[in-house]
Amino acid sequence: MNFPKIAQEVIDKLGSKENIANLAHCATRLRLTMVDEAKIDKKAIEDIEGVKGQFSTSGQYQIIFGSGTVNKVHAEMVKIMGGESSAAQSAEKAVNAPKQNIIQRLIKGLSEIFVPIIPAIVAGGLLMGIGNIFTAKDLFEEGKSLLDLYPQYQDLANLIDTFANAPFVFLPVLLGFTATKKFGGNPYLGATLGMLLVHPALTNAYGYAEALATGNLKLWHIFGLQIERVGYQGTVIPVLIAAWVLASLEKFFVKVVPSVLNNLITPLFSLFITGFLAFTVIGPFGREAGELLSSGLTWLYDNLGFVGGGVFGSLYAPIVITGMHQTFIAIETQLLASTAATFIFPIAVMSNIAQGAACLAVAVLNKDAKVRGLAIPSGVSALLGITEPAMFGVNLRYRYPFYAAMIGSGLAAAFIAYFNVKATALGAAGLVGIASIRAGDWGMYSVGMLISFAVAFVVALVLGSREKAKA
Repeated sequence: MNFPKIAQEVIDKLGSKENIANLAHCATRLRLTMVDEAKIDKKAIEDIEGVKGQFSTSGQYQIIFGSGTVNKVHAEMVKIMGGESSAAQSAEKAVNAPKQNIIQRLIKGLSEIFVPIIPAIVAGGLLMGIGNIFTAKDLFEEGKSLLDLYPQYQDLANLIDTFANAPFVFLPVLLGFTATKKFGGNPYLGATLGMLLVHPALTNAYGYAEALATGNLKLWHIFGLQIERVGYQGTVIPVLIAAWVLASLEKFFVKVVPSVLNNLITPLFSLFITGFLAFTVIGPFGREAGELLSSGLTWLYDNLGFVGGGVFGSLYAPIVITGMHQTFIAIETQLLASTAATFIFPIAVMSNIAQGAACLAVAVLNKDAKVRGLAIPSGVSALLGITEPAMFGVNLRYRYPFYAAMIGSGLAAAFIAYFNVKATALGAAGLVGIASIRAGDWGMYSVGMLISFAVAFVVALVLGSREKAKA
């Protein structure tokens, strides 16, 4: 592929670089905020080499290129535009860019905060899944784990466990950086804030309940206040709130502090005030909010059973269309930190498998070489966890495979919900995702994937055959 040529074509068909208010990308898509979306030649964009689909949602125009390709196209576009944020920094464009409602801003904001750290979370999650193989009982011999059978691998298991836990233990550092950057503050101050929240001198968050119960929790006694010296490892809500406070304070001090003292006063007071608030107000509130969120969602899943799971599984793909699935990363991270398990990841896998199966059914039904050339790789990509090419490039275009995938996903999700299948880590939400599933749930999880694939594939064939008969 000639990536410079592709990038220039994309910019031209978007109505010139002056029409691009903001340029970013995720794993498979260019994500653009346009000054005037009416200037986009959408039909011409479909014909650009490498483009697998395009759509507009949540105030963003998105072009699907697929994993790997999108990075290279984005890099070339940045070169042509003179820098990733150069267009976004234009005041005129900021004024003219379309306004988003609060839900759209929330989704976009969470996406921009969490998407950059997904590779770290996925890497940690997959390593955690590998670590589970060493410690789970009954996998290789009844009543025994792999380490019981081969104790000489104990140090290897410990090494993997250390590597796997690092992104979650130090999650506030990662989130402090990306969230503060998103809120308009200095991201390095945000990272420092995250370091404060996981400082080794604090009681580890994972040992908080035990320290509280045994009366061993250490306190700071300051101005008559008793402040708990506890860390916030693996938490989400406290650091997000604290990062917003930090960025807000920093922007305030930049305005009121004389420029000659700005480099001294602004970071000092911003970080100290935010840190104090983090341990006295924000942290305790955020920890309780996170625990309530996790407990509430877990209760709903456990008590609604297969009915709730089936509904969620059916609606997962439509939720992806709205972009609201980006908020699930924050929820899943909180669930893992609080309960060491998440039900969302297995259901996401059922949806992705169904989308891939339905897309492959389109390839079976169509003789057109171009359609098959798009449907087969897109279907395989969805089975491996990247669904955008299949969903937006094929299934939504023909509609019937999308409906078939919803049916397959719903039935499979109901099945795994009935057996309470959960994941102990995040990872690639596809066939290889089994490494993230609780070891004791592997059997039912595998059956769920088979149900998802078979139902979506067969229903898509039936619906597609009826569509062809009508034509």
